[in-house]
Amino acid sequence: MSISVLITGCSTGIGERTAIYLKEKGYLVFATARKQNDVDRLNSLGFNAFLLDVTNKETIADTLLKILSITNGTLDIVFNNAGYGQPGAVEDLSVDTLKEQFETNVFGLHEVTIQVLKIMKSQGYGKIIQHSSVLGLVSLKLRGAYNASKYAIEGLTDTLRLELYDTNIQITLLNTGPVLSEFRNNAKLKVEKNIDIENSRFKDSYIKSLQSSKSDVPFTLESIEVAKIIEKIIISKKIKPRYYITKATYILGYLKKIISTTLLDKILLRI
Repeated sequence: MSISVLITGCSTGIGERTAIYLKEKGYLVFATARKQNDVDRLNSLGFNAFLLDVTNKETIADTLLKILSITNGTLDIVFNNAGYGQPGAVEDLSVDTLKEQFETNVFGLHEVTIQVLKIMKSQGYGKIIQHSSVLGLVSLKLRGAYNASKYAIEGLTDTLRLELYDTNIQITLLNTGPVLSEFRNNAKLKVEKNIDIENSRFKDSYIKSLQSSKSDVPFTLESIEVAKIIEKIIISKKIKPRYYITKATYILGYLKKIISTTLLDKILLRI
């Protein structure tokens, strides 16, 4: 049987493109999404697609049972991709908004991870890929909720890697920089929903961002580049703790190691 791969968050962008790429390469891909219409569309594309909302542990358990019934009880690879970005200055974030960000990006990812670990410990092997960000390495202004969620993923994954050292289960992080997807458009919707723009001292910045038709971030890559890294991880015997994706990640990750925080802040304020 082909190597089995579970991917969360396949409705658009990186998740969808990775699922298509791996399916074309011959992997047994289980594509999941949190909305039934997206699941139906993925099924129409020939996927084994299932409803999985990372904030609902029952949908995770149900999907895993369905997958195991197809694979005779095993699961080789999990790509924890589901997530979104909540923009906004820290002072403009309500506690509820921050909780919502963590429910998906951190607690949802964690729930998938601990349920999958039971399977992988039983079978004695597996690989888990956690989708972090360059913003899990450095922070940008007006991205407090997202920054914090990715830093949390980094901490959990680094700890879990140590705890899995005596097993044949490997875990890694993807530190993606700017990649073309629906991420930016979805983030705009979250600003309008959860941020009191009119009464914020960052009003002008919010309006400028909402009116922008495209990202002007340098070094932006197509989502297929992430898919290629996922396959590299799948076929590697020994995977790395982190995979940097885009030049922006390499540059900022390197600068964090070699220059002072004060100097790095000056650079980040210009981004």
